[in-house]
Amino acid sequence: MGAAFEKGRVVIGLNAAIVALDGFEPVFLSVSEQGDAETEPGAHVLGLPYGSFNPLQHRTMEIAVRGFVNEQTGLSLGYIEQLYTFGDRGRAAAALKQDEMHVVSIGYLALSRMSDDHPLGAFWRPWYLAFPWEDWRAGEPDIIKKEILPRLEEWARGIEAGRARQQAQDRVNICFGSDAAHWDEEKVLDRYELLYEAGLVLEASRDGRPAARIWSDLPRFGEPMIFDHRRILATAMSRMRAKIKYRPVIFDLMPPSFTLLQLQKSVEAISGNQLHKQNFRRLVETGGLVVATGKMSSETGGRPAKLFRFRKEVLLERRTAGVRVRP
Repeated sequence: MGAAFEKGRVVIGLNAAIVALDGFEPVFLSVSEQGDAETEPGAHVLGLPYGSFNPLQHRTMEIAVRGFVNEQTGLSLGYIEQLYTFGDRGRAAAALKQDEMHVVSIGYLALSRMSDDHPLGAFWRPWYLAFPWEDWRAGEPDIIKKEILPRLEEWARGIEAGRARQQAQDRVNICFGSDAAHWDEEKVLDRYELLYEAGLVLEASRDGRPAARIWSDLPRFGEPMIFDHRRILATAMSRMRAKIKYRPVIFDLMPPSFTLLQLQKSVEAISGNQLHKQNFRRLVETGGLVVATGKMSSETGGRPAKLFRFRKEVLLERRTAGVRVRP
């Protein structure tokens, strides 16, 4: 992590999943990292902005995150919240090449708006590049039934018969909506953890997980990321998909004025689901989330559409003010 560490030392790593909308494509900010022999030899692998917390240098962890993000990318973060703390031993150990150093990773979610200024030393990448099975806007992705489910079911059958095998099969059904189970868009982290445990992502092979050894024809299930960063990004996606239902965070990604169609497509981009147009408009307008600006937009290519803005007063009127969408 850029410094010498004593044997057995616990290091606190801070990682920032910075989310924005590029048109109607959800993107995250990635720094460029050199791949290793187990992932992408000679290539640059996706990675979140990250750094180590130094209690002698940083008064708080949030201050540290804001500082190293600004240093690495030139961005000054606005909204930011802590996601989760990961302290598992063995994950990303091979990538770190220092088994004596135990890293506790704390993930943060930050929201940003796209601008013409390109981040320094970083680039925006679609988050569905890392999780192609999560984008249901055009229906169920082919990769689930053709590639993922057959291998997950083979993995579950390989577990010794009994309760453990049934639990594994139940996880497959719950996470990927198989066997008549309902697809839950918020289970992004659960699905990635299941694929990791079954050895179906390149990070599992890099970390030396036994399950990864059984696959001789492992396809590319999403772009790999350095250390445990794809796990942290999955956590950020889960949080965003849940949060838009009870907090108006979607408007932190939107321009000051927008059409209802643009708002719908933005919500669809984050949730990964296609929404019913009339139901969505009725939900937004009756919920008091937006107010008309009195202006029109001709960017739709057809009949001019009304422009709206977020009605901030809704935050004072009730505790929950999100877009409770249903696909």
